[in-house]
Formats: sequence, C-alpha cells, structure tokens
Amino acid sequence: MLAKQAIRLRRKKRIRGKVNGTAERPRLSVYRSAKHIYVQAVDDFNGATLACASTMGADAASGSFDSKSDAARAVGKLLAEALKEKGVAQAVFDRNGYIYHGRVKALAEAAREAGLKF
Repeated sequence: MLAKQAIRLRRKKRIRGKVNGTAERPRLSVYRSAKHIYVQAVDDFNGATLACASTMGADAASGSFDSKSDAARAVGKLLAEALKEKGVAQAVFDRNGYIYHGRVKALAEAAREAGLKF
C-alpha cells in the first residue's frame, strides 16, 4: 500500500508543476477517499478557494446514489453550477495523481456536461 501511495504522490507532484489556477480559470482539485469524493476550485494566484463540493455536502448527501460513480457525477454537476453562478466558464482539471478513470472521470464528464470547459 505504501508503494502505491508513493507512486500517486510522485504523479501528483509532477502534475502540480504544470497546472496552475487563476481567478478566471481555477484549478479543479479532486480528492478521492474510499467512501467520498471532494472537489474544489482553487485560485492559486491569490491562494483562495472559489467553490467546493463533495458527497459530504448537504446537496449531494441528500440524494441516494446507486454507486460511487453516480455520486461523483452529482458532485461534478454541483461544482459546475456553483462556478457558473460566480461567472467562471473555464477551469483546469487537477486529478491530483489519480488515474483518469472511474469516479474521477465521471466527475470531470459531469462538470463538462453542466457547461464547464477544461
């Protein structure tokens, strides 16, 4: 397990060297745990979080989901709607070292379908 986590952290560091967020185009940082998924839109230039969503939030937690991928889709849609309200149409996707597959992919595709471009 330690080797797997070390590989992910190495991958994360490599990605973060290339990806930066601004107020007009924030970085969407994804964190995935065994039960939940969290995403936040970060303005790295000012060091501020513009919006966040997770399966722990009131909106996403109220829905009953058949799978964790369905929950990730709901979280992606929530974040895209929150950013639309703030006038943000584009973002940079930071998968945080996770492989673009499963829940991470479902979240990204739901955000795209809700109108967010990255």
